[in-house]
Amino acid sequence: MGDFKNFKHDDGKAQSGGQKPGGGPRDAEQTLNLAATLAKAFAGKSEGQILSAIIEQAEQGKRDGTLTNADIDNFYRTVAPMLDGFRRKKLQQVVTRLKNL
Repeated sequence: MGDFKNFKHDDGKAQSGGQKPGGGPRDAEQTLNLAATLAKAFAGKSEGQILSAIIEQAEQGKRDGTLTNADIDNFYRTVAPMLDGFRRKKLQQVVTRLKNL
């Protein structure tokens, strides 16, 4: 799957053109690129396999000290809009679990 931190959505810095993350065309383009990358990486895998891969990467990052709760929140804010309500709730449960590691 790659490094979990690659899903970071909001670094708090202004982007070129004075746009802040979360509000401009560049952010929308990044989200679309992320969606395409995720779709390609997980093509043919079940929901359970995808969830396991996310959890495994996040747990490793937390153990290594390379993944912060802010990174996990950024991942959630990036991925959640791509999910339906049931899957979004499931992701929120996983996020809560990971943040408590």
